Amino acid sequence: MRDQGISEEEVMEGLQRMRERDLSYHRIFSSMCTPPHPIALLAHEKFQETNLGDPGLFPGSAELELQAVGMMAELLGYPDACGYLSTGGTESNIQAIRAARNGYSFRDGNIVVPKSAHFSFDKIGDLLSLDIRKADLDDDLKVDLSSAESLIDDKTVSLVGIAGTTEFGQIDPIDEMGEIAADYGVHLHVDAAFGGFVIPFLEGDWRWDFRVEAVTSITIDPHKMGMATIPGGGLLFRRPEDLERLAAYAPYLTLARPKALTGTRSGAAAAAIWAVMNHLGKAGFKEVVGRCMDLSRRMVDGARKVGIEPVIEPVTNVVTLRMDDPEGVRADLLERRWRVSTTRSPKALRLILMPHSTAESVDLFLEDLGDVVKRRG
Repeated sequence: MRDQGISEEEVMEGLQRMRERDLSYHRIFSSMCTPPHPIALLAHEKFQETNLGDPGLFPGSAELELQAVGMMAELLGYPDACGYLSTGGTESNIQAIRAARNGYSFRDGNIVVPKSAHFSFDKIGDLLSLDIRKADLDDDLKVDLSSAESLIDDKTVSLVGIAGTTEFGQIDPIDEMGEIAADYGVHLHVDAAFGGFVIPFLEGDWRWDFRVEAVTSITIDPHKMGMATIPGGGLLFRRPEDLERLAAYAPYLTLARPKALTGTRSGAAAAAIWAVMNHLGKAGFKEVVGRCMDLSRRMVDGARKVGIEPVIEPVTNVVTLRMDDPEGVRADLLERRWRVSTTRSPKALRLILMPHSTAESVDLFLEDLGDVVKRRG
């Protein structure tokens, strides 16, 4: 730290230089985040000094959190669900599994997750001293049900399904996983960090949420397709007693038994989530998701014209393109200022069509992709 401070103008100039080093979303197809909706920015600024960790001091912010959780509960098929706003999917997954584990007397348990599960579950194994057992995937890159069932034993505290996998955007058969969870009497957690604000607005009737009676908890991230500010996540439970298993004792706060993992929590995030959900409503989100799915199909159709097939037809707004050397193609595209990613198995080029994506950017990308493929011959 400096001995003497500098002027506001110099501070802002320094910040601007750093901000200019950050990338614009304009040429990014690798991120599951997107610029916040303008109303989210306005709401965030209005509440940025509020602390949900001490809700008695900020009852308005606490009410925004309560209402935001209520709206997400209704969206996820069970209006009576309870929960809180987290920093994102990693915290929500940790807390969901912690609540499940805390319902058992033993501490040497395990959880069963698909091989497609987010890397946060590896962290969970380390943090909670749980054995992470990874089930195989089927040909459609969903969890193989027989593989998952074979990994369950009397020390299993939770089965995990993914609704919108990070790499392929696939949705596990949650209703069938619910039957397995019910048979074995274990919790069923659904990681819908990405899919939570996508699947409810897709065509068709996907049974993946609290409508499946065995689902005990769901992770959902408003700062992804919910277009809220970062960090803005959500964790919902079917039963209040599961949420209560996360409580700590803090008598010096206005809420003596806080449930969240973090202490100080941003009321600005609650305001941003509340603002976007109320401003757009279901019709607005359906329009946003519909446009992202249209762009996903546009990307697949354009790739096919240069001889590239998708690994699977897009289920959500994640496109994966099958090719021999996706890492090499990614490097070539990076030279053309495109940011894309790759998958582990099967290896593919991975593209996420987010609300910031446009038809123009898709067409420009496809033009460069076709040229890269042609040059690589």
